[in-house]
Amino acid sequence: MPDPEIVLTDVVDDRLEAIIDDGLNAYNDEVIGYSDRRPLAVTVKDPATGEILGGAKGRTSLGLLFIELFWLPKALRGSGLGSRILRLMEEEGRRRGCRSAVLLTISFQAPDFYRRHGWRVFGDIPCDPPGTSRVFMTKDLA
Repeated sequence: MPDPEIVLTDVVDDRLEAIIDDGLNAYNDEVIGYSDRRPLAVTVKDPATGEILGGAKGRTSLGLLFIELFWLPKALRGSGLGSRILRLMEEEGRRRGCRSAVLLTISFQAPDFYRRHGWRVFGDIPCDPPGTSRVFMTKDLA
């Protein structure tokens, strides 16, 4: 077999994601001997239309809750809704057997929000624009 071709692209479609996700998941399952990864989301819906307005999404796997994305429209911020969503994510993580939680935020986004809820920084990587950083945070769920 000839050497495989390597292609650099900025197009990440569902097929590419599935090949990489499924391949890595299969490898992990083989090494670990089981699969416990499950998606998780808490959504906020407009009661009149049922339209999703925002929320949080992530997954649980191998005793960790990963919060991948969390967003609320400006009109819903500061009302305690974000705290309720975060609490629901953490509680479900605990129900699923997670001992810890991990997330990534940006210095101008919500690190103080997470700190107020018991999260701590374990990494801070400078990025652009200057003065901005990616903030890695964790919380003990035990």
